[in-house]
Amino acid sequence: MLVRECIQYLVILVLLSLFIYTLSPIMAILPALLLLFVLFFFRNPPRRVAPNINHILSAADGTIQAIEEIDEETFIHGRAIKVGIFLSLFNAHINRSPISGQITYTSYRPGKYLPAFKSHASEFNERNTLGIDNGDTKVLIHQITGFLARRIVFYNQQGDYLKQGQIFGLIKFGSCTEIIVPAGTKIVVHKGQKVRAGITVIGVLKND
Repeated sequence: MLVRECIQYLVILVLLSLFIYTLSPIMAILPALLLLFVLFFFRNPPRRVAPNINHILSAADGTIQAIEEIDEETFIHGRAIKVGIFLSLFNAHINRSPISGQITYTSYRPGKYLPAFKSHASEFNERNTLGIDNGDTKVLIHQITGFLARRIVFYNQQGDYLKQGQIFGLIKFGSCTEIIVPAGTKIVVHKGQKVRAGITVIGVLKND
């Protein structure tokens, strides 16, 4: 399965490949390879999500690059734990909701395009933010662009309800996703661990 955002790239690359092939079949290899990369990058692998009200699932495929305690005053309003996930070019870039709940907060901030693996990229890069609240738990998510990622896609809006594991957007071409959870959440991943959106449990709530 593919996300619809790939259609424009596929059309351009198919037409370009056919045009170049009429001039030189060998030269058509390059756009054909780019076509294969676009198909690979915009893949939307099916996920069998196992909903659990006490689990906070990963919002992205990638590698855990940071786990730290912070003060979060915009949505959680207090001590919180931030889990940063780096998405390489080879990861599926679909974002999924860590919990079931209503989107009660959204924010967009334009910014730079520093490499997403840099620790300060979160503070300066373009970023889309959504806060999800189910009455018992609040989770804040940052979609952050990177050096190659130049477009954040967000399908929903404030007031929408998301099911746990439901797709809410993607980031094109290399990026970072941050999940911020209330302090007291038991984090069950570690730095350097590979995670999958809608599958890997990031945190367990105290009442589990």
